[in-house]
Amino acid sequence: MKNKTWLVLGALLFLVNSLSANVTLPKLFGNGMVLQRDQPIYVWGWADKNEKVTVLFKQQKQTVKADRDGKWMVKLKEETAGGPFELTVNGKNNTTLQDVMVGDVWICSGQSNMEFQVKGANNAAEEIKAANYPLIREFTVARTVAKEPLSDLMKPSSWKTATPENVGDFTAVGYFFGRELYNNLQVPIGLIHTSWGGTQVEAWISNKGFLSSDEFSEMMSKPLGIDSIKGPNEYPSALFNSMIHPLLPFAIKGAIWYQGESNAWRAYQYRKSFPLMIEDWRKQWKQGDFPFYFVQLASFDAEKHNKGNDSNGGSTWAELREAQTLTLSLPNTGMAVTTDIGEAYDIHPRNKQDVGKRLAVNALKNVYAKPVVPGGPVYQSFAVAGNKAVISFKEEGSGLMAKDRYGYLKGFEIAGADKRFYFAKAALVDGKVQVYSKDVATPVAVRYNWANNASDGNLYNKEGYPAGPFRTDEWPSITEKNKYSLPKK
Repeated sequence: MKNKTWLVLGALLFLVNSLSANVTLPKLFGNGMVLQRDQPIYVWGWADKNEKVTVLFKQQKQTVKADRDGKWMVKLKEETAGGPFELTVNGKNNTTLQDVMVGDVWICSGQSNMEFQVKGANNAAEEIKAANYPLIREFTVARTVAKEPLSDLMKPSSWKTATPENVGDFTAVGYFFGRELYNNLQVPIGLIHTSWGGTQVEAWISNKGFLSSDEFSEMMSKPLGIDSIKGPNEYPSALFNSMIHPLLPFAIKGAIWYQGESNAWRAYQYRKSFPLMIEDWRKQWKQGDFPFYFVQLASFDAEKHNKGNDSNGGSTWAELREAQTLTLSLPNTGMAVTTDIGEAYDIHPRNKQDVGKRLAVNALKNVYAKPVVPGGPVYQSFAVAGNKAVISFKEEGSGLMAKDRYGYLKGFEIAGADKRFYFAKAALVDGKVQVYSKDVATPVAVRYNWANNASDGNLYNKEGYPAGPFRTDEWPSITEKNKYSLPKK
């Protein structure tokens, strides 16, 4: 009996030792993956301490020794777009990945409107049937949380091609963005989809990012004293740790982002937290100021205190949109305005085609130097002429237009020194917008589309892109006092 016991224990020990000898790759690496073109390619993984690992890709071959913790990494030279290729990793065991492409890789992240799948979008059946894009591939990161940064994803996944069998489960915004890029560039497109519905931006910022910020450093320097977490918003950095950090340092072209709904009640602080997240990701990836394009919140009848759908009752969503607009001060950022394609009573608008396209034109113009207009009119300046306010715009494409059969502009409000806003008449005159109301003799401020449900506005450029919401005043915001706080122990 004792001999049998020792035989079993010996077999188990041999099995453990055999398993420990295996060279492994991160779960992000797999058949059908897309590697970033024109940038150094990092390949990494784990092995036994001091084990020699050889990586072969196309004409490249590199050998490296695993460190004392078993971690190894090679840096391959950049490659041009193409494929399919094989990526082979040899050590005490051999692994060969098939159907590997080289193209452009984009992170797709945020909350539920990024998570929203193609099968729920407008014309879903037709979109799925027509999906014949085997060179568009998506890797979906499973939803997990962690207190500390993880070295690998917690759950397995795989790279899927954009075909009728798979595309219904793709992120709709990511797919329509990637499709627009592919149709214009004809190179493989990789989409790394890592999002979680209902999440706040603070879950996506690293602890290092928080500690670098005057807004959050004092609060985050204290130990949280929480043993375990169940939900993504229960712990700061919980999603960065589990759904972003394991992707590093996989080379990417850029990122697209759709989030903000869960931060609307503290929109004013989003002016700090959202730019902090972008800067944090850029520091973590060590790829400089890579392109980061985001979706401005669509229209939605979110809260009862937005009385009369005007400025006098206050609007948290308008303030969140303003915070998003202000984030454009960061280099290499762009925004897709979507107030015209929201749904008043559905926080998840089904028109994800236009969302993806509006993100894509930002990339096509600013990353790929294509001759396209990247968006709609942008507020530039405010002047007063008698009883009228005169608004000037920039980046207006080939000219301004009112999307109205009679040429009337809607969505404008005007206020005098008493700070009370009135619905205003507005008209296009010599390429500018004149705004006026019989109730305001001397204009002091103008607001446009300043509401949760901001679907009234109809100022566009001739390319069909809407002007974003704006205000000319800096009067106190209704969310200024709302701050992020740590979860209770």
